[in-house]
Amino acid sequence: MPTAWQTFPVEFRGGLVTNMSPLQQGLNAPGSARELRNFEPSIEGGYRRVQGYNKYNETFAPTLGSPKVQGGSQTGTTLNLANVFIAPVVGDTFTIDGDVTEYTVDVVDSYSSTNKTLIATISPTLASTPADQADITFSNNTNLIRGITYFGSEVIVVRDSAFWSNDTSGSWTLISKPNYGTSLVNGGSQTGGTLAVDGLRGTPYAGDTFTIAGVAKVYTVTAEASVNDDEEATLTITPDLDTSPSDNAAITWLQSDRTTSNKVRFARHNLVGTPTIVFVDGANYPVKYDRTTFKVLNEGPVDLIGSSFVENFKNQLFFANGSNLLFTAPYTDTDFTAAAGAGTINVGATVTGLITYREQLIIFTRRSIFRLTGNTLADFQLQPITLDIGCVVEDSVQEIGGDVMFLGPDGLRLLSATDRIGDFNLGTASKPIQNVMTSFISEHTTFASCVIRKKSQYRIFGYAPSVSKSSARGILGTQFADQTSQGMAWARLRGIKVYAVDSFFDDDEEELIVFANDSGYVYRMESGFSFDGDSIRATFSTPHLSLNDPRLRKTVYKLTTYVDPRGSVSGTASVKLDFDQPNTPEPAPVTFSNGATSAASFYGDADYGVATYGGKLVNIFSNQVVGAGRAVSIQFTFNGTDPDFSLDAMTLEFATNDRQ
Repeated sequence: MPTAWQTFPVEFRGGLVTNMSPLQQGLNAPGSARELRNFEPSIEGGYRRVQGYNKYNETFAPTLGSPKVQGGSQTGTTLNLANVFIAPVVGDTFTIDGDVTEYTVDVVDSYSSTNKTLIATISPTLASTPADQADITFSNNTNLIRGITYFGSEVIVVRDSAFWSNDTSGSWTLISKPNYGTSLVNGGSQTGGTLAVDGLRGTPYAGDTFTIAGVAKVYTVTAEASVNDDEEATLTITPDLDTSPSDNAAITWLQSDRTTSNKVRFARHNLVGTPTIVFVDGANYPVKYDRTTFKVLNEGPVDLIGSSFVENFKNQLFFANGSNLLFTAPYTDTDFTAAAGAGTINVGATVTGLITYREQLIIFTRRSIFRLTGNTLADFQLQPITLDIGCVVEDSVQEIGGDVMFLGPDGLRLLSATDRIGDFNLGTASKPIQNVMTSFISEHTTFASCVIRKKSQYRIFGYAPSVSKSSARGILGTQFADQTSQGMAWARLRGIKVYAVDSFFDDDEEELIVFANDSGYVYRMESGFSFDGDSIRATFSTPHLSLNDPRLRKTVYKLTTYVDPRGSVSGTASVKLDFDQPNTPEPAPVTFSNGATSAASFYGDADYGVATYGGKLVNIFSNQVVGAGRAVSIQFTFNGTDPDFSLDAMTLEFATNDRQ
């Protein structure tokens, strides 16, 4: 005879687990998840649906830099441009300052990456003759933002070789303009492809562009200049001077050449009393910016060219270029002389990551990890942590909860210190989702990561140009116990396409997470209840629960779900029976919502003066479900723009049938 109804309670905790058999998981980890997508294991308990993201600024970062018309008196369907650091492609559209017509590039007739000039056939015919040096604005919006950071109350992005800054509104400002002081033409009657200049407070670099007061066209420096002690130099330029400039004619520097196809990385510092950020791009000299001056560090050694990583350690900047670590003298970001304390260290393999951790610099390669201790050149010591394991993916290294997370060959690992001085743990944190991580690594070649400190959470995103926003994937892990790889709980992310990301505290000490991809826009993560207007599809599937005895059939009658809402909640719950085997009959999904049954009203949905505010939210949902089987799993699905909420626990009420 059937027994009386019984209650089986389940507390939701443990996160995504894929390294157990279905029966093992149901018996040993009933609160874990066999699928957990766009939910996060919460330090407050349960599984919370992830927050959304929206545009940080409604204006996309300019694409193709800041080209200008090269020469006056142009008519017809051919247009000469200068200050072009990235060539457009056929089909790109643009406007010309002073002309509202939108033009299309039909043919790229010629482009010189050295001279930064372009000749294009366009349509329609020029509506009027554009002014010499008139600004060109391209409206196509598909090129990658290769770097992003928050600095000095503004977001800085790197796109198409140009650095731009902006806040939450308004237009973007080009900041990658050389600052060589008050540069003036040194002498009259100059002609040809050279130009004598004085007043130089820096060294002009090949690829720098500029204009001359009273002279037509834009000019490009073609070779690094040699500046004497009197701040004078003769620049080699292209094209030849259109006319002879006046003595002391002002020179306006337009843009520095930062052409790269690599990801741009950075480090903040305040070594000389001014907040400064230093950028590296794997192709050029590093640059620094202090919100006033953009300076190329081309007065340093040539080995700086192509640096891929930079880190501030012991008040010195460390640059990683291949297997070399180049570092500045203490308390400076420009002095690379050995006499002042600068130097170079070779670690024997290509560096894949740098991070300062507990008074030491941790240096990752693909097959090894080193630590650098000491304070200056006199006592720096390079010691191996391991020669068997390394970081195989750049941009996966982050500090979380006093440990360092990185992506190794077998998944995400935590590097944590032990009680023994100089000793480290290197446990694999992602073992519960080993197959998920293996697939994630194999499907992507580019990654980005960040931490959300208030949630003790690490996130890593895979990027592929051909993957749509809705299909973009990521992995998140919440740390519940410090200094242990077993203290992580995992989940999947879907619908957040990230190429570059930065998390930092803004001027109001609020954590800000900004990211970008190939859309041209900057987005703010952990903001809003949608994915930039799209619904957030979130799924949680419980393990297959045997309800005490895996060989006895049970009839499930009632599901009660305990939720921690912050607003309206609506979703469905589906019953999966007998390990979801083929041809297993299943009850129809049930729906639950507190929108119609709650006495509370929600901002944005309710009518002022009619709705009741201050009511309590319904947070317990009971649904009749009827299904029979030896094991049962509940699949919760949500697809909307409700405020984030937590699934805390559930109970199943069932009766046990006779043994067959």
